[in-house]
Amino acid sequence: MTLGAPARPVLKWAGGKTQLLPKILARLPERIDTYFEPFVGGAAVFFALAARGSFRRAVLADRNPDLVAVYRALQQDVEGVIRALGRMSHSESEYYRVRALSPRGLVQRAARIIYLNKTGYNGLYRVNRSGQFNVPFGKYKNPNFCDAENLRAAAAALQGVEIAEADFEAVCARARPGDAVYLDPPYVPLSKTSYFTAYDRHPFGQLEHERLARVFAELEGRGVDAVLSNSNTPETRALYRGFRAEKVKVARNINSRASARGPIDELLVVAEPAPRRVKRPRSRAS
Repeated sequence: MTLGAPARPVLKWAGGKTQLLPKILARLPERIDTYFEPFVGGAAVFFALAARGSFRRAVLADRNPDLVAVYRALQQDVEGVIRALGRMSHSESEYYRVRALSPRGLVQRAARIIYLNKTGYNGLYRVNRSGQFNVPFGKYKNPNFCDAENLRAAAAALQGVEIAEADFEAVCARARPGDAVYLDPPYVPLSKTSYFTAYDRHPFGQLEHERLARVFAELEGRGVDAVLSNSNTPETRALYRGFRAEKVKVARNINSRASARGPIDELLVVAEPAPRRVKRPRSRAS
């Protein structure tokens, strides 16, 4: 797959990977049969791989129905999304009007999420137990919530891509040697008060992280190239003990607390399919 103008992420997303792209891409194969991204988020890695023509097919998935709606709408009717965004304006009253809507149509749902993402407080995505978006107004001076050029570039990249609302385990079960998987789950919290542990109606807790670690081991056992991002905590290092885990420094600016923004260490965990393993102890983050 080769494209014209490369797309950038259309959504700001907690833990977005734009600044880590060189390090992530360096740990993925240059040629991929099917690329799987089970926690699609802002899709920065997908768009980068699409721009360089790295894969023959791609599967993007998430459990968050709003995210899935955005990518499906761009894929199917980007001009409709652009028109819907063009009918919106930037003001506090308009923000709360749009936030209160519950559109059923795919295009209107996608336009609402893009608008709220670009104009809400600090680009947060947060819903209550009823699934209602509850992020306050962001008070930006002139947010570009309708970047038509980039929306069209994203739509071009998404053509022919499978987009699914699905659990990560079902998605990863499809991967085979020659494929590649990038996993960017909700992170193991840095503390008991860490903000992003339940960004949708399906909290991602300890049991899910343990299940994800088992799935990651299965990917390596099947000879599938895989890279996983997560927080650098004792719990994370214990979950991925025995895998190649590398510390990377990254700035984090999407957080509800100013004190929690700034450069931090994260982990990149890399699966090493058997034919490429070297006979030495794998490096461990500390």
